[in-house]
Amino acid sequence: MSASSRRGRCANIVILTGLSGSGKSTAAKVFEDLGYYCVDNVPPILLPKIVEVVTEARGDDTRVAMGVDVRGKEFLPDMARVLEEWRKKKNDVLVLFFDASDEALLRRFSETRRLHPVTAQGTKEAIRKEREILSPLREMSDEMIDTSQFTVHQLRDVLLHRFFKDGMPRLQVSVISFGFRYGLPPEADMVVDVRFLPNPNFVASLKRFTGLDNRVRDYVFKGRTARSFLRRLTSMLQFLLPLYKKEGKAYFTLAVGCTGGRHRSVAVAMALGNFMGKEDKGIAVTHRDIARMSPVAKGAR
Repeated sequence: MSASSRRGRCANIVILTGLSGSGKSTAAKVFEDLGYYCVDNVPPILLPKIVEVVTEARGDDTRVAMGVDVRGKEFLPDMARVLEEWRKKKNDVLVLFFDASDEALLRRFSETRRLHPVTAQGTKEAIRKEREILSPLREMSDEMIDTSQFTVHQLRDVLLHRFFKDGMPRLQVSVISFGFRYGLPPEADMVVDVRFLPNPNFVASLKRFTGLDNRVRDYVFKGRTARSFLRRLTSMLQFLLPLYKKEGKAYFTLAVGCTGGRHRSVAVAMALGNFMGKEDKGIAVTHRDIARMSPVAKGAR
């Protein structure tokens, strides 16, 4: 690719700035979940180089969110020039300034027991000094967001609805089948025990197959209880998953377990995957223990 073609590309650039404790870190996580390349506490003079490198790697999908705050106060005078250069090149630039009342900031620093990055006599004086240092950045900002009354989850919700109405992050859902004999999957957010279902392991014609086989699945779901259970479980997930997403959860893992992890749990995991996959193509179904054999089966060989 020629240098001229690279220079012709435009980037989506977000500058996250504001007072310490006002929510910049939470905002960075939101942008990161949405596919932005995020960097923090970089001198403004180096920011164009970062955008250039990311553009080279990602091409037309260049989205970068960068934190600039009082920790780099020696370099803040360069920010105005950098913003001007970006906008001359037709980049889409947004400067978000996060603020909060002194009372809210004092409470947050007290709760986290973290030191304020500005060296001063006490946190209250440090906040006053930081406001003074960052006043030029506040003047340059396109949006000011007051987080005084927000929890972490409320701030995330505000950012998503304010800036990403057409691009809400998708909750990544995984379903894992497993055998209780081999322990619980440590990554599971929720565990469902399906050992009450009919067990194909005790049917000679089905024992050697797994829950991936139609004959095993038909056996597991042949009764009214199994079908009713599946309807109730999918209904519960339809209720829960949007709530997890709203709370900012990026990943949800449902573990479905039976004794050995080869028959019932596999059949149920596949049924859940097929059901939820119709609504969310990003769902992943894995079978942790499907290739294992029980000690009894091994001894019989």
